[in-house]
Amino acid sequence: MMTETAKRYGSSLYELAVEENMAKEVLDELGVVLNVFKENPDYIKLLSEESISKKERIKLLDDAFSKDMWPYLLNFLKLLCDKGYIGEIKGCANQYKKMYNKDNGIVEATVTSASNLSDEQKNALLQKLIRMSGKKVDVTYYVNPALIGGIRLDMDGKRYDGTAKERIDAIGNIIKETVI
Repeated sequence: MMTETAKRYGSSLYELAVEENMAKEVLDELGVVLNVFKENPDYIKLLSEESISKKERIKLLDDAFSKDMWPYLLNFLKLLCDKGYIGEIKGCANQYKKMYNKDNGIVEATVTSASNLSDEQKNALLQKLIRMSGKKVDVTYYVNPALIGGIRLDMDGKRYDGTAKERIDAIGNIIKETVI
């Protein structure tokens, strides 16, 4: 669940980026920031550490991001750090992406399959999702061998489950409910 703080800050960043005609670039740069934090989870803890002065924490952000980052985004990260909200960056980025996608007619989809899909299968699925939604589709793929076979699709707040595990579970429920 996204916090109100993340929604407010993410929305503000998005509105500023739109004003400056930088919405796509900032979205891409937010992805880089999230990857840095994901690959270095202790970095967020360090930036949140109150025993380190705010000035030193801000310098850490400058050292890490000042070379190629849009200055307003760097200032945004500094503001989050200064206010003690740097841990909200993922939520802020999610809110930003949500607003970007809405404004650009993009729907997000998550596809989970039992094994890796080939490029041909991914392309065929993407084309079908575009036809289904009537929008551009941003697909994220995951593999979960526990699904046994088939795929599970989450898109537009709906789940379409065509996995073997789902079918087996459904049969199991029918058997449990059958009175003998």
